[in-house]
Amino acid sequence: MRKIIFVVMLGMLLYSCGATKNVSTVTNSTIITNIDILNVVEDKVLVTIDPGVIHTDKTTFLIPKTIPGTYSIDDYGKYIEGFRAIDYNGNELSFTHNDVNSWVISDAKKMDKIMYYVNDTYDTEAQVSDAVFSPAGTNILKNDNFVLNLHGFVGYFQNLKEVPYELHITKPKSLFSTTSLKAKSTKSLQLEKDVFTANRYFDVIDNPILYAKANTESFQINDITVTLSVYSPNNVYTAASLKERMEKMMTAQKAFLGDIDGTKEYNILLYLSKMDNTDASGFGALEHHTSTVVVLPEAMPRERLEQAMVDVVSHEFFHIVTPLNVHSKEVQYFDFNDPKMSQHLWMYEGTTEYFANLFQIQQGLITEDEFYKRIMDKIANSKSYDDAMSFTIMSKNILKEPYEKNYANVYEKGALINMALDITLRELSNGEKGILWLMKELSKKYDVSTPFEDEKLIDEIVKMTYPELRTFFDTYVIGNTPIDYTTYFTKVGLGNVTEQQQTGYFLAGEMPFIGIDQENNNAVFVREGIELSSFYTDLGMQGGDVIKSINGTPINLEAIRPIIGESFGWTPETLIKMVVIRNGEEISIEGKVGSPILNVTKLSSLDSVSENSLSLREAWLKN
Repeated sequence: MRKIIFVVMLGMLLYSCGATKNVSTVTNSTIITNIDILNVVEDKVLVTIDPGVIHTDKTTFLIPKTIPGTYSIDDYGKYIEGFRAIDYNGNELSFTHNDVNSWVISDAKKMDKIMYYVNDTYDTEAQVSDAVFSPAGTNILKNDNFVLNLHGFVGYFQNLKEVPYELHITKPKSLFSTTSLKAKSTKSLQLEKDVFTANRYFDVIDNPILYAKANTESFQINDITVTLSVYSPNNVYTAASLKERMEKMMTAQKAFLGDIDGTKEYNILLYLSKMDNTDASGFGALEHHTSTVVVLPEAMPRERLEQAMVDVVSHEFFHIVTPLNVHSKEVQYFDFNDPKMSQHLWMYEGTTEYFANLFQIQQGLITEDEFYKRIMDKIANSKSYDDAMSFTIMSKNILKEPYEKNYANVYEKGALINMALDITLRELSNGEKGILWLMKELSKKYDVSTPFEDEKLIDEIVKMTYPELRTFFDTYVIGNTPIDYTTYFTKVGLGNVTEQQQTGYFLAGEMPFIGIDQENNNAVFVREGIELSSFYTDLGMQGGDVIKSINGTPINLEAIRPIIGESFGWTPETLIKMVVIRNGEEISIEGKVGSPILNVTKLSSLDSVSENSLSLREAWLKN
């Protein structure tokens, strides 16, 4: 699941008592950070950081280049401006800004504090090609809303990532915080200031804060307290209106996980976007150990919004299993500015996405047919990516091409790898063991503070299960052989049936026929490697065609959105004129839109199914 800097310097306030600090008695026991979201200046927030005494001649302050869970280079230093380093007498110290995310400060022993302004990411998402994924981004809307993904506001000093932090947040009286950060004391939660503590820098960025007007609901899932906080700019949705569906979903998740228990508190921070040019446009969620940030369009109909919440929140909550619990040293000791990536995205994202669908069929939230459709959609979507790419090599190199553009396949083929692995384990164990059993066994050995060796995980899985899994991993995960899913469906008595279905012009349910090229000014193209509807084939369009214009309107991400909305009102006789670019050549296309028909491959039970296959299917879907 990935932005014009206008400099305004107005009266930077010195941190109280800074000029009279007793240098001989101060140590790096706590890094004091002040974030002022009350006195917003030109849509920017002032941050002041007091690190205590620095004992070296130079020190480097860094803002993250990337963060865990995003698998992208986002360079949050781009949103910092007006950086200043101040000595104990209030004078500015010299510094060098050699790259976008770091500042090297001279005469560091004299440094009292640093100060800078932070711009938010939501304002520019629609205008840039390298936008930060919204759930990992930031929002500054004076007196109304603040999305504090703290990696966008707070940095760290080199070699001081393990030092405790204390966050002082000056805020409007009308806004309230939702976060898993711990308040320093109940008395510290004042009308205009919140004070939170974190044991180390990782705990700062692992605990986002949503500031908004009061709109929260809490409920209990066994021994887990869940809080849902909602920001709805037009007051379309309330936490109370969404609570029932979330409570039902998370109750089912806990029943599915059984004795796996990673937290006693969980916060869902839901931001609903207006979808205008200065608001969030990347929809989904980002996981944290005890919370998730979710961004969705406020305009979504209630049923679709609730189902989207079920799908994305369940995915993020299942991350408490992996990588938040079961993970490698690359994750445990994550370097925010020089990251070393693990080779196990097949598990971190693939297993998690598989669980987010499997638990819904096992707990009766969806029917078997709905589950089968999700599996077939993932097979169709996976064909848009390189199906002959090693998943471990892709994962290890996910921050660079050609692997980065295949990242989204971790949610498609990654889940399918786990499905095939699940069926294989069920078959080898006479239905007793599956992928959930495997993750429980791994959780007994590895936890939040005990990582595994990246190169040894697959050997260990084979050792604790069956030799046949060695061939599976060598062929389909480490190797580059595409999976023949029919083989696995046959094991559980299922087969493919093709039928025609009416569909939308740009979407088949949740599956889009078009894609966005973020590196080419958000150009819109027809997706390759998928079955196209009659709307495209009858007009002579092909996968890979770039849509230059529709009815005279130049097309990009911003322009296609209202056209997709209009398409729901088209009739078969509606005329359309398009210009597409194919192999560098412009081609004009004109005709009636028709009634789009799509050849859909469905899963259904075979005519003759053995008792063993039926038993294996029952164990897979219901056990």
